[in-house]
Amino acid sequence: MIQRIQSLYLLLAAGAGVGVLLSNLWKATFSNSPEISYVNASNNYLMYVLYIIIILMAFACIFLYKKRKLQFRLTVINILLTLGAIAYQYYLVSKEANALVASGKVIANASYLPASFLPIVMVVLLFLAARGIYKDEKLIKSLDRLR
Repeated sequence: MIQRIQSLYLLLAAGAGVGVLLSNLWKATFSNSPEISYVNASNNYLMYVLYIIIILMAFACIFLYKKRKLQFRLTVINILLTLGAIAYQYYLVSKEANALVASGKVIANASYLPASFLPIVMVVLLFLAARGIYKDEKLIKSLDRLR
């Protein structure tokens, strides 16, 4: 059913994924120029596709409420994909920082922007959704035993 709490968690996780796609993740300012360098998900094709897959999986899991086992498996796979996206995101940031330094630019200030922490929120929300799905499956099995 759509009104289950795990459906809300999945919807919020999908919304956080959209927030990651639409926002900058890292910002660097330089000491010798007014230029600012950003890293975002839309700059890298692989990261963009990965977040699209994560968002679509989270959204699709909302409507798989009649197939709880499949819903649970897809949610766990989505957690793993999100953890991979976090690792890839921080790899891209370090690669960009190294490329900027190698090009001779002096980074005066570099910081992760708030949107870069949304994937961590997504992992927590997906974990809560998986836990809710598991509890539902356990409840249904216990009710089937009583029949």
